[in-house]
Amino acid sequence: MLLRFVLPRSHPDTGAEEGIFGAAYELREGTLISISDRDPLEGLLAWFRANLAVPQRFNTSKSKGYYRKKTAGISWLKPTATEHIAKMRELIAILERNGYQVSQVTTDRPGYIVFEDDHQVVAEPFRGDQR
Repeated sequence: MLLRFVLPRSHPDTGAEEGIFGAAYELREGTLISISDRDPLEGLLAWFRANLAVPQRFNTSKSKGYYRKKTAGISWLKPTATEHIAKMRELIAILERNGYQVSQVTTDRPGYIVFEDDHQVVAEPFRGDQR
């Protein structure tokens, strides 16, 4: 069962619930974050930059201009990525203390897989699926 952590707002490209990294960077760049959360937030974002690959593609298109097409892929963590999940929970705690509402969703049917490594899967949802 794959999992992801989401906000109660839709991503403009996919229509799916937005993941939490955008909110984390939004919080970091803003002025509303508490002083006690600023350094831990930056530390967690640095940890993810060092320990979670950024996929080269988020869509199934094989055409030359695939990078210009709307992003349709959704990132999911594998249940075996226990350290990543633990760090996500730390990140969620910071987001929630600063006013964000975060939920966990799971699936065993993510869609068409466009990227996979030891920790994550990126998949374009099957038609009609939004999670």
